[in-house]
Amino acid sequence: MSDQQTKTEGQIMRDLVQYISEALVDKPDEVKVHVVEGENSIILELKVAADDVGKVIGKGGQTAKAMRKILSAAATKLRKKSLLQIVE
Repeated sequence: MSDQQTKTEGQIMRDLVQYISEALVDKPDEVKVHVVEGENSIILELKVAADDVGKVIGKGGQTAKAMRKILSAAATKLRKKSLLQIVE
């Protein structure tokens, strides 16, 4: 069985958020993603260093909006809804 098949849907979504976030911030080792999986939804809480919050939100929230759109597309494939919360 491949690595992809053994991961849960929440882990796949967490890895996606982790990968994108680490590429955006100055302190990638401080990126933490907590997943809460429901029957029909996946909630992802993204925590980054205080200095990096602006980088994951972006100008006018454009970066966060783009990340949410990518997550929504991935969640739709899994027949679930996704919610990304950026917490400090």
